[in-house]
Amino acid sequence: MTIVLDGRATSATIREELREQVAAFRERTGVQPKLAAVLVGDDPASQVYVGNKQKASEAAGMAGGVDRLPESVSEQELVDRVGALNDDPSVHGILVQLPLPRQIDSSRILDLVHPLKDVDCFHPENVGLLCQGRPRYLPCTPFGMQTLLARYDLPIADKHVVVLGRSDIVGKPIGLMLLQRDSRLGASFANATVTICHSRTPNLAEMTRQADVLIAAIGKAKFVTREMVKEGAIVLDVGINRVGDKLVGDVDYDAVAPICRAITPVPKGVGPMTIAMLMHNTLQAAELITAKGSSS
Repeated sequence: MTIVLDGRATSATIREELREQVAAFRERTGVQPKLAAVLVGDDPASQVYVGNKQKASEAAGMAGGVDRLPESVSEQELVDRVGALNDDPSVHGILVQLPLPRQIDSSRILDLVHPLKDVDCFHPENVGLLCQGRPRYLPCTPFGMQTLLARYDLPIADKHVVVLGRSDIVGKPIGLMLLQRDSRLGASFANATVTICHSRTPNLAEMTRQADVLIAAIGKAKFVTREMVKEGAIVLDVGINRVGDKLVGDVDYDAVAPICRAITPVPKGVGPMTIAMLMHNTLQAAELITAKGSSS
């Protein structure tokens, strides 16, 4: 019987735990954690993503806010806005919603976010700490997947994990996290042998069929077919693709699910976990910044 990894239900449990943790933090320190989002332009998907993140912040007892800037904003204007958020002591986490318009150097903007407020874990300092196995924050989508495995008691130590995709947001960081000797969730949810595949990988299906755990983050609707998956594998689908009026993942769910030990659906799988981990990181940032302020 295939286990459907319900990210929506699991994230709801985590958000309730976070609500209690935020309340305890506010009682102890008098500080309300705050996540500030920067949204450039009118992209409908970005509007929805940021809106969901703000609703989750408020439900957890955190403060939220969205700086909405026009598509025509100059890079210097965006630099100044991020700088102002860096300097605002009431802000603990900064989220710059991607993608940014063509006239903006996205790397420059993400690099400007103060490392302590970089709750997405995009800053080179935080990425470097992750590479060294001593992370300050964990990237939200990879952390969400790892947490989902832990909540369903599906250890990956000694397993072969194949990651489809080499993005800086998902593919590379999840590979690093699962390769480590230990994790915040315990050694059972690290210590994997990791193979990262991408568009230039030869004999791709041969590689994916070796996976005990297959992570699909390639950005192509229903790319992973039944023939690419080993029977009894755990499949985590990061893809969100619109096909007609439906959202589908990178995995052909109906064909693949029957042969899996466990699989995430799309929607209601990895996406809700990403938002829950963003809330987790924002609380962690508030704790770190408040402790730093108290000791200075």
